[in-house]
Amino acid sequence: MTNRKMMTSTAARTLALTAIAFSLAACTTVFESDKVDYKASKKAAPLDIPPDLTQLQKDNRYAVPDGRGVATASGFQQQRGATPAVAAASGEQIGQVPTDTIRIERNGNQRWLVVKESPEQLWPQLLEFWHNSGFTVETESPQTGIMETNWAENRAKIPQDFIRRTIGKVFDSAYSTGERDKFRTRLERRPDGTTEVYISHRGVEEVLTGPQKETATWTARPNDPELEAEFLGRLMAQLTGTKVKEATAFVTNAPLEPQHAKLEGSKVVVDEGFDRAWRRVGLALDRVGFTVEDRDRVQGIYFVRYVDPDAVKKEGFFSKLFGGEDKNKEAQKFRVIVSTVPNATTTDVTVQTNDGKPETSPTGAKILKLLADELK
Repeated sequence: MTNRKMMTSTAARTLALTAIAFSLAACTTVFESDKVDYKASKKAAPLDIPPDLTQLQKDNRYAVPDGRGVATASGFQQQRGATPAVAAASGEQIGQVPTDTIRIERNGNQRWLVVKESPEQLWPQLLEFWHNSGFTVETESPQTGIMETNWAENRAKIPQDFIRRTIGKVFDSAYSTGERDKFRTRLERRPDGTTEVYISHRGVEEVLTGPQKETATWTARPNDPELEAEFLGRLMAQLTGTKVKEATAFVTNAPLEPQHAKLEGSKVVVDEGFDRAWRRVGLALDRVGFTVEDRDRVQGIYFVRYVDPDAVKKEGFFSKLFGGEDKNKEAQKFRVIVSTVPNATTTDVTVQTNDGKPETSPTGAKILKLLADELK
């Protein structure tokens, strides 16, 4: 009798605990956590090929010599005897940071940092930054000032419900957001010795297709300016030693400027000088999804590769994310020309074929429209 009572009591407690667990799971509460967490995403299957099916060439020109470690912003600041600093375009200061080390500039939803360092000094710091953020830098091209991360998953987007908090540490790989992100960093050297740092986001999401929704296909999703601002803020925090929360708020709230570009026929007219227009076109190309093979600033030419997603079937296009072969879906080569308008303060942006002739195809018109939307 005693054993039966003990068994009944144990079973009742187990049943009660199970009921409580399912009750809590049914009333799932998503707790606010950090906005980004890519450090835990290494378990996710990588997507090694970018959506335009091309990759930059590996170049270790700015790599840190063996045995020397990784250069840090604090090391540079100690050498200069400087205090960390940051300033807004309006002159507003955050924390204890002086105003002459780094600042944020903004045009529309494009934001970038202006850092009082050379690209050569910043390069190892950027490698360290992406590593600390949970990414692997897969491609480096110092000759074009570009580095690009691997595809990774933002685990902070996964709801922190009761079941995941209880067993998530054991079965965490079973949870997925169905999204992947990668980031491209572009450095532009200014005549005064400072460097502009641009971060652009590219994303894909898993979409179920087929009559029974039985096939998962990776499909491009729009770039996320909020994620770009988040990582610019985190980079600012690393370079200056200020708090991440303050730096990201500073970047996000940078003052807006009026629109500076419009599409006129077969060109985009930018109401800015060549220097600024040149840098902003480079960022626009990154965000739209081009691969910049080379550039000639003297002639105002970006040599790019681009795949028009409307020119191929969506399933075939994105299947190459996983190494599929189709010679008809290779990226086309174009020239994007940035030219000064004589006796004017504006700059024209046009598109040419790979051999330097005017691009009059529907793809050329689409490229101009994409650039105009980004440059506004």
